[in-house]
Amino acid sequence: MTKPNQDWKVLPHGALMEIDSGILAVEGRISMPLVTIPRRMTVVRLRGDRLVVWSAIALDEAGMAKLEAYGKPAFLVVPSDHHRMDAAAWKARYPALQVVTPAGSRDKTADVVPVDTTSPAFDDPDVQFVAVPGTRDEEAALVVRRTGGTTLVLNDIVGNIQHPSGFGGWLLRMMGLAGEEAQVPKAVALLIIKDKAALAAQLNEWARIDDLRRIIVSHGDIIESEPREVLRKLAESLG
Repeated sequence: MTKPNQDWKVLPHGALMEIDSGILAVEGRISMPLVTIPRRMTVVRLRGDRLVVWSAIALDEAGMAKLEAYGKPAFLVVPSDHHRMDAAAWKARYPALQVVTPAGSRDKTADVVPVDTTSPAFDDPDVQFVAVPGTRDEEAALVVRRTGGTTLVLNDIVGNIQHPSGFGGWLLRMMGLAGEEAQVPKAVALLIIKDKAALAAQLNEWARIDDLRRIIVSHGDIIESEPREVLRKLAESLG
């Protein structure tokens, strides 16, 4: 687990981009011994121009100015205790933020930043917080409905780091964190998934969302090609 930052420490990241109406995302990089891993922050605008910040990344001032022009940060979602790296720095910058994490990750997240709730009231019927079944409530997800379709925001249960290169890429493959297509990473299956049947049922339930347009994952490329079929295949892989 990456050491949490108490201060606003900007690491390499790309541009904050609008993915859909009211949805922003930015990809950053974390360098570890032998490997560099992509990570993504997703920002969802609620009614009243309030923002849900998912898996927070400390951005440079230009990025933060763009984010603040989009709305007011209101909720900071730590989708699992493995994604608390910049949570304390965000809370220090925006003291009014409500910190959200799934119940199974509450204790470890609270070691870094005070947790306000495990069942947030977004006051927006188009944005749903989900504690993912089969993970002992250690992982969260968001279902975001927009006029053009639904976006599913996932954390570690699905990875989509494709075609990694070099020794680092080989190592990511050996660790089960990368491959030729979206997958349930082996490391995640060992550490987080406690009931494969329950998780598979949830993946199949999401696959039945008729207007599912994309899946945003914390690590790897956004999935926009046949996302419902991707979820079905992932569910089958757990069998």
